[in-house]
Amino acid sequence: MFKKILIANRGEIAVRVIKTCRRLGVKTVVVYSDADAGSMAVEMADETVYIGGSAASESYLVADKIIDAVKQTGAEAIHPGFGFLSENPAFAKRLEKEGIGWIGPNAHAIEAMGDKISSKKLAAEAGVSTVPGHMGLIESTKEAVKISKEIGYPVMIKASAGGGGKGIRVAANDKEVEEGFPAVKAEAKSSFGDDRVFIEKFILDPRHIEIQVLGDKHGNCVYLFERECSIQRRNQKVIEEAPSPLLDPETRKKMGEQAVALSKAVNYDSAGTVEFVVSGKDKGFYFLEMNTRLQVEHPVTEMISGVDLVEQMLLSAYGEKLKIRQSDLKINGWAVETRVYAEDPYRNFLPSIGRLKRFSPPAEGKLGNGTVRMDSGVREGDEISMFYDPMIAKLITHGKDRDTALDTQAAALDRFYIEGIQDNIPFIAAVMDEKRFRSGNITTAYIKDEFPDGFRGVEPTKLQETQLIASAAYVHGFVSRRAQMVSGRMSPVPTAREDWVVILGDNHHPVHLELGEDGDAHITINGGKPHALVTDWHPGQHLVEGVLDGKPFAVKFADRTEGYLFRHRGVALRALVCTPQVADLHARLPVKEKPDTSKLVISPMPGLVVSMDVVLGQEVQEGEAVCVVEAMKMQNIIRADATGTVKAINVKAGESVAADAIMVEFA
Repeated sequence: MFKKILIANRGEIAVRVIKTCRRLGVKTVVVYSDADAGSMAVEMADETVYIGGSAASESYLVADKIIDAVKQTGAEAIHPGFGFLSENPAFAKRLEKEGIGWIGPNAHAIEAMGDKISSKKLAAEAGVSTVPGHMGLIESTKEAVKISKEIGYPVMIKASAGGGGKGIRVAANDKEVEEGFPAVKAEAKSSFGDDRVFIEKFILDPRHIEIQVLGDKHGNCVYLFERECSIQRRNQKVIEEAPSPLLDPETRKKMGEQAVALSKAVNYDSAGTVEFVVSGKDKGFYFLEMNTRLQVEHPVTEMISGVDLVEQMLLSAYGEKLKIRQSDLKINGWAVETRVYAEDPYRNFLPSIGRLKRFSPPAEGKLGNGTVRMDSGVREGDEISMFYDPMIAKLITHGKDRDTALDTQAAALDRFYIEGIQDNIPFIAAVMDEKRFRSGNITTAYIKDEFPDGFRGVEPTKLQETQLIASAAYVHGFVSRRAQMVSGRMSPVPTAREDWVVILGDNHHPVHLELGEDGDAHITINGGKPHALVTDWHPGQHLVEGVLDGKPFAVKFADRTEGYLFRHRGVALRALVCTPQVADLHARLPVKEKPDTSKLVISPMPGLVVSMDVVLGQEVQEGEAVCVVEAMKMQNIIRADATGTVKAINVKAGESVAADAIMVEFA
């Protein structure tokens, strides 16, 4: 085994690799940019090397700096993680010339399979079923429209060197190709340094199912079953699970054997993923692409197979023979992974940037009848920047079957609290309990189908409201009583009250609270019948776990001034607790009217203005593209909310823009 390796990546994947290396006794070196100087990965690594500015083009994508870091530290090999240089064959070849180990597949395999066009040609030659499309490069928007018409709408415009949901657009007509083609080329150039684009048929009602493969340098290769990754938005995965609720053993075997055959055709010698689009009607499957690296969603495969994929990558890179045979592998239970993103689900999942004032994830280990695993690269107090992907954590749960894994995931999400930025937890929690998702009848269009007008939250039930009101009053009363017991105060503490008002939205709820000595309570809400409440309060986790009238629940809280946040299956409510006198004053406060922004185009996020697509005096129609703003490696087309004439343009291409900045004004 290697004695020391360098991790050419950041965030949660760098932390993930470090954890396996620590277990194996392998020293780690982490490179870092300005934005990551105080990161968890930097703190955990045995050695660190600074490699430049926050933009990936100034740091993580600069091969010379990474190779210099290897030479400075005496590392024997590089683990690239995912993204950045992980699928760059030129980088892998250079490392071979430099005598530096590469913890990934050989350069030939990366070159053959990492390129989406050449890999589809190779798959077709090998007799693998592929999606209809145009295999050649496309140089102009006009040519892209012509090809799209020939294939037949809808089509998918894809970056040849793409991955991670970047550089992909679905177009249903000529206009969407005209808008999407240049956007994909630009995203491909900025994310991968390669602006080649191809177009293929977009299969209606598709499911995205991928096969995990593992090979060595001695010709051995196995498949570790499949992952269902159909829950996506903007072609980026949000929820993954293993195994797939669609596949039967026969189809699973066929897909696995085909993935292995394709891998052996290029002498694949590491962890990799063969992706298929699968018809939900007849289980017909078509090769999409091969990712020649570790996938973001690899933990669900680890949970059902018991195999540490990072460890296997290290062993393979060192030249060890694969000790796992196909007959050794069995599916154990079910695993689900949700990606916790720094984005606002209530505003069409726009990126959210800022400091993590609170970051309180659920505890790892047993929860109910399942198990919880957390993969994250951030801590409370860290900054979420505009320079990198918006994913900040992965929450993985495992159970004996799909329902248990989903129930455990839902319970864990209820215990996950973030403050300082917007996050997508309310959305993914809502999906966990949605009827169609629970049935397993899903496609890659699931989010668009089930949330056509965007996510608006889930309306709370009366029971959920009662749980929040009761727990908020309980904690508030408990803290007040405890304050009385603190000695040495300069001034006396008011007597602990039994009567409070809980403010929930615009509604005020009078509460009478009787606290017992053993953590229990009797609570009367709005003068109704008393509720029996038993709770466990965990101040360090900002968590109340309780049982109200026999129903268990969990409530997250910040502090007494910011209130109590209730999250349960997509419901997100905040309550404030105060005295009746303060509540009366609160009710008298005037309501501030919202400003009229109908004649303004406002930046929904901090970012970089890539292009300004209107000029002064131009008549703009509702829904027409006004400009493009890039944030977190994604280009966002900003459209006009109403028809109007451009009166003022306050920013230009190449300038940075703050969230809520007024970019364009209409007459």
